[in-house]
Amino acid sequence: MYSVEWQKRGLSHVHILLWLKDKLRPDQIDNIISAEIPDPNIDKTLHDIIVKNMIHGPCGPENPQCPCMKDGKCTKKFPRKLVKETVHNDHGYPQYRRRAPADGGRTATVKLRNGSYVTVDNSWVVPYSPILSKMFNAHINVEACSSVRAIKYICKYINKGSDQAIFNFRNTDLANPVDEVQTYQSGRYVSCNEAVWRLLGFPLHERHPTVTHLSVHLENGERVYFNEHNFHERITTPPKTTLTAFFDLCIRDEFAKTLLYVEVPRYYTWDASRKTWKRRIQGTSVQDWPGVKSGDALGRVYTVHVSNMECFCLRMLLHHVRGPTSFNDLKNTTHKIILHFERHVRQEDYWRMITIGM
Repeated sequence: MYSVEWQKRGLSHVHILLWLKDKLRPDQIDNIISAEIPDPNIDKTLHDIIVKNMIHGPCGPENPQCPCMKDGKCTKKFPRKLVKETVHNDHGYPQYRRRAPADGGRTATVKLRNGSYVTVDNSWVVPYSPILSKMFNAHINVEACSSVRAIKYICKYINKGSDQAIFNFRNTDLANPVDEVQTYQSGRYVSCNEAVWRLLGFPLHERHPTVTHLSVHLENGERVYFNEHNFHERITTPPKTTLTAFFDLCIRDEFAKTLLYVEVPRYYTWDASRKTWKRRIQGTSVQDWPGVKSGDALGRVYTVHVSNMECFCLRMLLHHVRGPTSFNDLKNTTHKIILHFERHVRQEDYWRMITIGM
């Protein structure tokens, strides 16, 4: 997921959030993310890039006019604490390894805006990826996120829209006053760079892969919207949901009978206007199934609380039963599973498995 943002006096920059298949362990983070000044004897190019682009400020008493300063403190919480090893915490971001000069950490000399020079250590380094920094030679802040706060952070940029500005026009000609009760105008604050970006139709944000939400409900328990004109029509023939349309798909499509409910969006697209599933036109061909294409879309079944036990069990069945054609078909499948356990499992073991949820 990414979102492009503009600062008022700068070029565009992007916020990118990546989900990894396997969670990073503390001992793996140091191989990907660093918050230390590189050794110039080993990689002089990387050292120069980091000193130029990834040193925060420095701010504080030496540079009180730094933009990050507010009430005498750095809003970005620099300088950071010096630690010997990377440590995970419960606040979303790890505490990266920042070794002090006494423990083998390095220092560098940077120039302030006023022309003076100051020596900084690892406590002023913004976390970065050595590969990306050398590739782009730019300020690229890379962090390992382990909290939902990071998702909220980037979604804020995607949904907040452009900055707003409220202004008004005042008539200074006292001889010809025009009293419009000082009409205030509200408009978007768009920089020239953002205006060009939008005029050229470049992408503003994207989420990949596509996630299709799949409804789950009991028989005749779907949500129906109606008014006084279509009340009887909606009661007699309610619109199809992704679940009931999945049942119809399994009746007419042999390939759909091999799928779980959550796997359907990978091979079919949901037509919201016609309330039906359609085979994908683009994608990778599925072996032994002519005309079937596989995409990278994901299906996500809505969560059901365990207090709604019947619907909760229905959701569990949809994750284990392939190709159901109706609600009754799911019930019959459940009955067959129970009979199978009754035949092959001792009664006391069977009830013990039922008690702990198998």
